[in-house]
Amino acid sequence: MAKKKYVQVGTGGRARMYYEAISTAYKDHAEIAGFCDISQTRMNYANKLLAETYKVPAAKTYHYTQFDTMLDEIKPDCVIVTSVDRTHHEYIIRSMEKGCDVITEKPMTIDERKAQAIIDCQKQTGKQLRVTFNYRYAPHNTKIREILMDGTIGEIYSVHFEWLLNIEHGADYFRRWHRNKLNSGGLLVHKATHHFDLVNFWLDSRPETVFAFGDLNFYGMKNAERRGIRTFYYRCHGSEAAKGDPFAIDLEANETLKALYLDAEADSGYIRDRSVFSDDISIEDTMGVIVRYKNNAIMTYSLNAYMPWEGYNISFNGSKGRLEVTVVEKSYINAGGEKTSEGALVGKHLTVKPMFGKPYEVFFEQGAGSHGGGDKIMLEDIFGDPAPDRFKRAAGHVEGACSILTGIAANKSIASGEPVKIRELLSF
Repeated sequence: MAKKKYVQVGTGGRARMYYEAISTAYKDHAEIAGFCDISQTRMNYANKLLAETYKVPAAKTYHYTQFDTMLDEIKPDCVIVTSVDRTHHEYIIRSMEKGCDVITEKPMTIDERKAQAIIDCQKQTGKQLRVTFNYRYAPHNTKIREILMDGTIGEIYSVHFEWLLNIEHGADYFRRWHRNKLNSGGLLVHKATHHFDLVNFWLDSRPETVFAFGDLNFYGMKNAERRGIRTFYYRCHGSEAAKGDPFAIDLEANETLKALYLDAEADSGYIRDRSVFSDDISIEDTMGVIVRYKNNAIMTYSLNAYMPWEGYNISFNGSKGRLEVTVVEKSYINAGGEKTSEGALVGKHLTVKPMFGKPYEVFFEQGAGSHGGGDKIMLEDIFGDPAPDRFKRAAGHVEGACSILTGIAANKSIASGEPVKIRELLSF
């Protein structure tokens, strides 16, 4: 039986999880046949891992301007998109038009026009688009889904969701390309798409109306000056001022960061270690959102990117009681440490408080590895032979669109000061 052929566009920090899985656990029936990137240096690094670490043949490499050529020559079954967020729609659409199924990192795209183009192309081609929401697969998040879908606290009327990014992981978004809203859609799209997807998944509903506020309060030059900082620098590498800054990172000291970014600067033009206190940051670090869902549930949501710990607090209020959840995650810098520690679970509490009865803790087997154990389970669902899933964790283009529409609408609400109706943004 012929192996399923995959190609991958974008070989930065999030790319390795996919080509590593294909080249190890699933190599008997899958192969990574091509890489496409702006940087030959990064593709060479990926091929070095394939050949020396995973002991599989190197993939053919193509410059990003040769994406169509790669598809024509290799004729892959599926394209994996792990490029900069603003380019996702281009590669998704061109892949489907060429007859390929697609797996894309979240977010599916960053604005409603690009989302509509993807939806329309999928309708026209009938190709499959998979959006990789690994948080759905983390056992604690699946357990929340189970508790709610089994009616333990009845009909859900309101949700309060607080996500905390700490000063290691949260700061990292302000060093990278994510700091420019034109690249990422801001944290309400790039990061919060995970959170909004979880709520859609947990409630089995879709957003209907969104209102939001957002500001840049901590990062950025003006905010640093207000706190008394007077010494600034452009980037960390080679800067004397950065050596005393707890918000600086050392690309030279980390083998992976050096190989993917510092060594690749000459052919990528990308600087990975910008100062988080620059004067050209266009995303928010403090956000508050109110959402009304189609099932009439209301959510209040906050995201702050300068907290002393990493994780989330969430409470569900229903007709039969309340579910309270606290999850603490291990902090990390993207591609800057052991992969299995990225978002690994440090602590968790799931407490059910019945309307009549004593509160009780919900126990379950804790997931091991990255993103609360979700990555491994998701990869099996994508590349393996998974069993039927009563929780319906696999996410396609509709779920991908619904997850970003809350953040897109929130961005519009911040800009206008008005609530935004989701139906006015996109037609399925």
